[in-house]
Amino acid sequence: MPLNPFVLEVGNFMRYGIISDIHSNLEALDAVLGDIQGQHIDAIICLGDIVGYGANPNECVHRVRQLTDQVIVGNHDHAAVGLTDISYFNPHAKRAVMWTTKVLSSDHFHYLAELPFTIQREDLFFVHATASDPPAWNYLFSSQIALAEFEAFQGRCCFIGHSHQPMTFSLENRGLPQRIENLTCSPQGRYIVNVGSVGQPRDGDPRACYAIFDDQQGKLRLRRVAYDVQATQRKILQAGLPPVLALRLAHGE
Repeated sequence: MPLNPFVLEVGNFMRYGIISDIHSNLEALDAVLGDIQGQHIDAIICLGDIVGYGANPNECVHRVRQLTDQVIVGNHDHAAVGLTDISYFNPHAKRAVMWTTKVLSSDHFHYLAELPFTIQREDLFFVHATASDPPAWNYLFSSQIALAEFEAFQGRCCFIGHSHQPMTFSLENRGLPQRIENLTCSPQGRYIVNVGSVGQPRDGDPRACYAIFDDQQGKLRLRRVAYDVQATQRKILQAGLPPVLALRLAHGE
């Protein structure tokens, strides 16, 4: 599938496509990229976890590198290149990490090892897990944690992934998590937005998920895209990865 790179030029763009947690799921990534091509996107930002769980790590890294240089690192990316301790990973995730490390090309290995933890663009902040301590890979689910996180970044919006569950936290809503598909961010408001997962959704919807943010209008929209789940499942099983990693894709969990 031919891909046209999206070149990010500060001050020259309006609409972001924000993708996260691809997890070596090539079918989901290609479906999302196909959808993005019809959405008048000016720039793509990837919030990390390109690899892990799935059977196409090299292909997914290659796709992302073709798309954009605006990429941050996730915990599975770091783990695959030996930069994050996997002792806290569950057994299935550990097996996937070790398998990924073995099959990653040298070029892609070094690429993942050099990715930054955060990106700041004007009044937008991008991180895989949390702004307060990116390398700790903490999860953000509660209003109490969200309110503390608002102190850790500058600007109007912080975009995150990591939990694979799309939700929005706002200061005006006292940090309470909201599951919404469309939001207009006020110029005076502050927001933390989890954009969900391209390749491993965990909110009960098996479709790939990504976000579109119009920086000028402040409009956020989550997009759900169907993909060939069975093809991804077959690849996982053929690679000898844990069957549970394939089975759960059908249920978005």
